[in-house]
Amino acid sequence: MNGKHNKALTPIARKLRKDMTREERHLWYDFLREYPIRFLRQKVIGSYVVDFYCAAAKLVVELDGSQHYEEKGIADDQTRTEFLQKYDLRVLRFANNDVMKNFEGVCTVIDREVQESLRV
Repeated sequence: MNGKHNKALTPIARKLRKDMTREERHLWYDFLREYPIRFLRQKVIGSYVVDFYCAAAKLVVELDGSQHYEEKGIADDQTRTEFLQKYDLRVLRFANNDVMKNFEGVCTVIDREVQESLRV
């Protein structure tokens, strides 16, 4: 990331780690925490705190609640994604509902993206 850490957001990231949503907890404790390639949760990148980040795969995983599907949320997410892509990061987005109703499918997609990234 070469100095892209915004120290002003560190306290917010800590609070978000402590107060993860039910869906974030499920994905973290039941998959990403023990995943063989290291993931971080609530990682500060520039002016954003991303839900999950895998440096080795240059991958960001975002879980989206209902506000992300409103006009402002869609626009904000597009801006955020464009920012992250400037650092050669890929962004995977999943609806919270997907995590709860298709957990295995979400994990499969994440695993496939990590494995493909590591092959390159």
